[in-house]
Amino acid sequence: MKISKSHNNRRYYNWLIYNINDSFLENHSSYYKGNLYDLGCGEAPYKDFFLKFADKYIGVDWTKTFHNSQADIISDLNKKIELDDKIADTIISISVLEHLCEPQIFLNECNRILKNNGHLILQVPFQWWIHEAPHDYFRYTPHGLKYILKKAGFTNIEVKAQSGFFSMWILKINYFSTKLIKGPKLIKFLIKNLLIPFWFIGQILAPQLDKIDKNWDNETTSYFVIAKK
Repeated sequence: MKISKSHNNRRYYNWLIYNINDSFLENHSSYYKGNLYDLGCGEAPYKDFFLKFADKYIGVDWTKTFHNSQADIISDLNKKIELDDKIADTIISISVLEHLCEPQIFLNECNRILKNNGHLILQVPFQWWIHEAPHDYFRYTPHGLKYILKKAGFTNIEVKAQSGFFSMWILKINYFSTKLIKGPKLIKFLIKNLLIPFWFIGQILAPQLDKIDKNWDNETTSYFVIAKK
């Protein structure tokens, strides 16, 4: 299952998190309607997927992105976004909120941009390593997410844990193990090939072991959020 163009980001050690993301986005396709704005779009990996449901896709991002930006509109998401009021039917923002130094301003702007009864779909990490430094500022609990979303004026807020304890730890271990791949080219090749079965088995077993975890909210990789204006 690969609904985005980011196939090159799916390595032997992390394909599980991409599968989890894809599953959520597929299962919530009923929210992708009308004019869909992807805030912090980066390389716009999900553009083709969203256009199966929405009438129009507009990517928005700033000039300091670490990615090969495919934005249609350039705007700093920490400030007033260069979009009119009530222009979006749906706003998508995947793995963006942690990179914003002014998250409340961003959510206030999302509410302003959305039409009445429109939806905001967010994905944010929780138990995840620091990435794209120095622009990695926050990690959010479900309580914190609900607080700042309510403050921005959103209602019907749903926060859903992305994984259980075991998937979270397997992915952490897998990412850490990639640091062991060093040395001459032949040595790196051998270490990587020794690790591949370990990575694969862990990612196969982790979702099954997650069934033991009765409260995913406490220790999860990330959260997905659906909120209504």
